[in-house]
Amino acid sequence: MGRRAGAPEVNAGSMADIAFLLLIFFLVTTTIETDAGLDRMLPPIEPPDTDVIIKQKNIFQVSINKNNQLLADDELTELKDLRAKAVAFLDNNGDGTCSFCKGAKDAESSDNPSKAIISLKNDRETKYSTYITVQNELVGAYNELRNRESMRLFNRPFVDLEADYLNPETDEDLKDELKEKVKRIQEMYPQKLSEAETSSN
Repeated sequence: MGRRAGAPEVNAGSMADIAFLLLIFFLVTTTIETDAGLDRMLPPIEPPDTDVIIKQKNIFQVSINKNNQLLADDELTELKDLRAKAVAFLDNNGDGTCSFCKGAKDAESSDNPSKAIISLKNDRETKYSTYITVQNELVGAYNELRNRESMRLFNRPFVDLEADYLNPETDEDLKDELKEKVKRIQEMYPQKLSEAETSSN
């Protein structure tokens, strides 16, 4: 009996080389877009040596319950009123040390912008969209006050100054000038927005 001819074999070695080269090509040339994320200051890893005492009146507590209801300093608040309440708190100037503040100088509210802290807390069942909207309103309160002072000092809104400073196409000499202006406004109204632990209640 004669030997039966087998099926022709394909040399897979060169195919594997081609597949490997294609894989390397796509890994090298593919760009992955990353979201900017939220700009937040995280606490230091090491706890401070001394306890910092914060007066309760210098903390503006904002919480969102599981029904997406908003409480600002334990008062049921509509979302449309939140920014104005936050601005009044930040700009209060209770101790009279802020020369540029225009607040009511309420003795029961914050002493000055450098001591004012906004604390945001949400329930585990809070809608993500509600949480982000509330957060945007609180950041908007800082920007409103920063814009006011930036217009007074530099005749330009703060958000425009910051956008130009962060723009990679901005000339380096102009960037240095913008950096000083942005830093000055940020120091006038430092953004102290604390995101507390999520409540499970």
